[in-house]
Amino acid sequence: MSWSERLSELGIELPEVVTPLAAYVPAVRTGNLVYTSGQLPIVSGELTGAGKVGADVTAEEAKALARVCGLNALAAVHGLVGIDAITRVVKVVGFVASAPGFDGQPGVINGASELFGEIFGDAGAHARSAVGVSELPRNTPVEVELIVEVA
Repeated sequence: MSWSERLSELGIELPEVVTPLAAYVPAVRTGNLVYTSGQLPIVSGELTGAGKVGADVTAEEAKALARVCGLNALAAVHGLVGIDAITRVVKVVGFVASAPGFDGQPGVINGASELFGEIFGDAGAHARSAVGVSELPRNTPVEVELIVEVA
């Protein structure tokens, strides 16, 4: 089964590639790797969450936003090489705008990681960093970068 067929089976539609907010491109291929730029939880051109996790945004809300970021990262890969070219997810880097004392960054970034496991199965198992930061662009609670291997 192809990844596009798997997405269809799961009822998941990839969004349009998010228009860059500054001077960068959504994804770049070098050799057999595709690196995405940091993806925000943008849906239909609108940021879907704002504030600090642990104060303005709950960990569960932020986890759902991380899933949106993951979908946007996959859309960036798809826009460059096509989703079916992916052979495995290599690494996920997640940033969480954290209120003082919030230490649940790994649980938040699980929103993206679990999405990749759901879609790609064993090929979705990846290395990962989940980092707490004081600020993210546009006051978003979460940002996700993705590195995938492609055929």
